[in-house]
Amino acid sequence: MAEVDAVLEDLGHSYSPFHVVKNITERLKEAGYTALNEKEPYPLVLGGRYYVTRNDSSLLAFSLPETMNPGTAFRFAAAHTDSPTFVIKPNPTLCKNNMISWNVEPYGGMIDATWLDRPLSFGGRVYYEDKNGDTKMTLVAPQEDVLYIPNLCIHFNRNVNSGYAYNPAVDMIPLAGLGKDFSFSDYLLSLLPKDAKTILSFDLSLYNRDKPRLVGIHQEFLSSPRLDDLASTYSVLQGFIQAKPHYINVYCAFDNEEVGSLTMQGANGTFLTDTLHRLCEALALPYEETLARSFLLSVDNAHAIHPNHPEFSDASSPVYLNGGIAVKYNAAQHYTSNGRSVAFLTTIAKNANIPLQSFTNRSDLRGGSTLGNLSNNQVSLCSVDIGIPQLAMHSANELCGIKDVTAMVRLLEAYYTSAKELL
Repeated sequence: MAEVDAVLEDLGHSYSPFHVVKNITERLKEAGYTALNEKEPYPLVLGGRYYVTRNDSSLLAFSLPETMNPGTAFRFAAAHTDSPTFVIKPNPTLCKNNMISWNVEPYGGMIDATWLDRPLSFGGRVYYEDKNGDTKMTLVAPQEDVLYIPNLCIHFNRNVNSGYAYNPAVDMIPLAGLGKDFSFSDYLLSLLPKDAKTILSFDLSLYNRDKPRLVGIHQEFLSSPRLDDLASTYSVLQGFIQAKPHYINVYCAFDNEEVGSLTMQGANGTFLTDTLHRLCEALALPYEETLARSFLLSVDNAHAIHPNHPEFSDASSPVYLNGGIAVKYNAAQHYTSNGRSVAFLTTIAKNANIPLQSFTNRSDLRGGSTLGNLSNNQVSLCSVDIGIPQLAMHSANELCGIKDVTAMVRLLEAYYTSAKELL
């Protein structure tokens, strides 16, 4: 349960991707990792532990072996820091009928209805000018029930239970209070350090105020906002920290997966390639040859069979909660798993006594893509897609099994520790 308790703790403070990276850096610092700055040289030594961030919302961490073995390779695992939400617009205040609302727009593909009629707040980063004229940045996340998106009552919307289509510009605007005059900048300024004078800019989004918790008659499930993909992100982190590296272990936490990853901090950007070139140069490693020996675990949550709708799962590959880590397959290569990569992972899992399950979409249902093929646009690697099985993906609240969280931690520790060579 220690693994699950750690995930629960971090989930409870994951108000935005910026807070997720803050949580990760705190765990890494506790484990002896040193921060690097992309604007400066990387002073690497064998046996060292390091991390670097980009945009405050993505992070790469790496641990080096004590000695550089023949056939040195990278062992990567990638997860993501973002989840579907609503982003607050630059000038959000809407005042009408003596009510104050904030204008927002969707980020990623969420189940809209699950965001209504529940207490919400907001979090992210704010840039401001202090009283000395200096530009500073701070994170904010009011621990209060600030916002609420009310449903239209069934008496005015008789079709709400018959497939109603929510309009994000009308139905999903959160109510913030009552009044005719409201300054969002002044309100935001009141949340900042006392030296703050002027708001310069912000990256803020809504978050569900529900707390992560164990549920079920045997407390066998974990219910929480943002399980996709933070249950995997934090589980992978634990396995990474606990492992003693034989190769060069790399932990990747990318932002913007939910909107395509084509950003400077996304998996489809150059953050990883830029860092790898610097690592290879500092360690005198041949770039192409080292990557050819390397391996990537693309870790993003998977779909478990639904208790009320088993017909949506593939008939020959049902995935069960608490049944083990799901290995994802797709003939159209939306997932990177193939015979070579699955054989490599299966051997590691078998030796560590960690159960695996196979996931495929029904042949008439299109699935999503993940970090594996997105990052392969920049760094071509032998890769396999895996994930913690869950229900209600992209809901404001999601559900997974606690045994699978523990299995993910153990699998990643075994993977990062293994000396097995890639065929």
